[in-house]
Amino acid sequence: MRFSTRSRYGLRAMLELAFNYDKKEPTPLFQIAEKQLISDGYLEHMMTVLRKGGLVRSVRGAQGGYLLMREPDKITAGEIVRCLEGPLGPTGCVSEEDPEKCIRAEFCVTKHLWEKVREATASVLDGVTLADLCRQAEDLRSSKGKNRHCL
Repeated sequence: MRFSTRSRYGLRAMLELAFNYDKKEPTPLFQIAEKQLISDGYLEHMMTVLRKGGLVRSVRGAQGGYLLMREPDKITAGEIVRCLEGPLGPTGCVSEEDPEKCIRAEFCVTKHLWEKVREATASVLDGVTLADLCRQAEDLRSSKGKNRHCL
């Protein structure tokens, strides 16, 4: 299973907002784009989706930018991925929402495997918050001397 650039970049953008959460000031789009090496246009589109999904809010004006709607420990990686990609499901027949009907469903052995894959993926993503990722990034930075933005 492969997650799209949208999910990977979206998590990085949200992590940037989480790093700046305590400042209580909006983080400008260009700053997120610069620090996370994401194009402004692509980032702007993602932020619109995240805003409509209730995960971020935008502030207009010279001092504008984006803020998290909730504390970093209240937003999971799973919420972000679902907001950007839709329901989790390695195949259509085991999607979290409105699974596709399949004539093989009653006797399909692999369906159970795909359900387990979906459940395991959901468990991992839903078990990690932005605050957890911030702590991991800080630990990595302090132990390895790496830039905090190398995610």
